Amino acid sequence: MMKAMKVKNWRAAFILALTVTAMALGNGCTNVKPWQRQTLADYTMRADRDPLADALSEHMWFSREASSGGRGVGGGGCGCN
Repeated sequence: MMKAMKVKNWRAAFILALTVTAMALGNGCTNVKPWQRQTLADYTMRADRDPLADALSEHMWFSREASSGGRGVGGGGCGCN
């Protein structure tokens, strides 16, 4: 009797976890309508809107990689491009 209860609880927990995972993954998939793109193209959505943060980021990369510039291109600083 006790073994059957454990199996039922395990199955219920597995089904619940599977359902929550499916809902979380399915929630992020959406189509953007042409009239909604204006909101997504807003200035606040840009990654480079803060010049101080950009300068700090560039300094961090310069310090780590011993190089400057070239942001936005592929490569990890190993010289293999």
